[in-house]
Amino acid sequence: MRERRAPHPKHVEVPDADWQDHAHEIYGDWRRDGGIRYVRYPGPAAVEGWVVTGHAQAKALLADPRLSKNRAAQRFGRHVGLTEGPGAAMFSHMLNADPPDHTRLRRLVQKAFTARRTASLRPMVEQFVTGLLDALDGRDEAELISEFALPLPVAVAFELFGATDADHEILQVRGNTLDGGQGDGEVSVFTAESMASYLRALIALKRENPDGEGLLSALLTAGDDEDGDGDGDGDALTEDEITSMSFLLVVAGHQTTVNLVANGIHALLTHPDQLAALRADPTRIHGAVEEVLRYESPSGLASLRYATEPITVGGVTVREGDFVQISLLGADRDPAVFADPDRFDIGRADAGRHLAFGHGIHHCLGAPLARLQGEIALTGIIERFPRLRLHETHGARWQSNPRHRGLLSLPVRLR
Repeated sequence: MRERRAPHPKHVEVPDADWQDHAHEIYGDWRRDGGIRYVRYPGPAAVEGWVVTGHAQAKALLADPRLSKNRAAQRFGRHVGLTEGPGAAMFSHMLNADPPDHTRLRRLVQKAFTARRTASLRPMVEQFVTGLLDALDGRDEAELISEFALPLPVAVAFELFGATDADHEILQVRGNTLDGGQGDGEVSVFTAESMASYLRALIALKRENPDGEGLLSALLTAGDDEDGDGDGDGDALTEDEITSMSFLLVVAGHQTTVNLVANGIHALLTHPDQLAALRADPTRIHGAVEEVLRYESPSGLASLRYATEPITVGGVTVREGDFVQISLLGADRDPAVFADPDRFDIGRADAGRHLAFGHGIHHCLGAPLARLQGEIALTGIIERFPRLRLHETHGARWQSNPRHRGLLSLPVRLR
């Protein structure tokens, strides 16, 4: 049974119908009214709790040890009925951990996810982008979620983990496109359990046949010989930890990048002056990606947190045991930090202050890879299709899940 708490005096009910179409206006109103509201979002996986929309408050709370990730994950697991079985272990990864467990996990995983390893992936990402664009050549129109933004990070994830094309359906989160039926981007119990079983089998295969290059092999050996004496007596990830970390990298990695690529295309096509500026000087792509991250944060809300003691935010007391959700989408349009925040400007000097990848110890480990894919994908598609534009009769649609700022569809004209 779903846990419920007594309504708070500042309780807000978010409308069910198309609220994401007005998300920036809603968050702007909440930000001007103190930056914190008690909210119950719509949807089967929604939770009731505080939503913070101011940049300064959000940045402080993202690094506040009084907000627990582990206890939030446990309560959310009970909320959605995922407390036991193979799928439950999928959520015990470092994003849902507090120190000292988080410190240990981050240290070990960081060894597998190095900057050098990420940089070495550029040729592979470029190859996937080229192949996806080749498939669109000669076409008059396309739907760029299902045909470009989603297949790219999924292919990258599969390559990293050594999965085969036949396994795509197992590891792909449904709901990123209209084809999935849900359109909410959430991971169901069935999906989590299917992924768990597959990942365990893949891990066993990599143990028997290590490739020395892939991310799974790096996770399997991370920390095995921390003291460097060759005896393998150092700390290492457990089987469950490797499985849940793999799950996190697959799910969080491809959901964020789908939204980054699609939001970037949409922002450029709805701001032709900025698209023209980027076409005229492709070296501005890094600034363009940072502005996309600020303007339409791929993650609408940071991962769930739980107050372990009363906390005062914006003159309001968050009670012990309350859920706290930090709106990255709201924080990154805060006029106290960003000049003219509702203006999309790829030359913006303050774009790098965004919180799209979080802040503090839980800052997204995969941010460099997401940025790499975003830069290559946006550069590739605007160069390949100089007449690229939004489809005039089929509008873009936002998914309703507040955790994600992502489009359900992105129909375009290619020529």
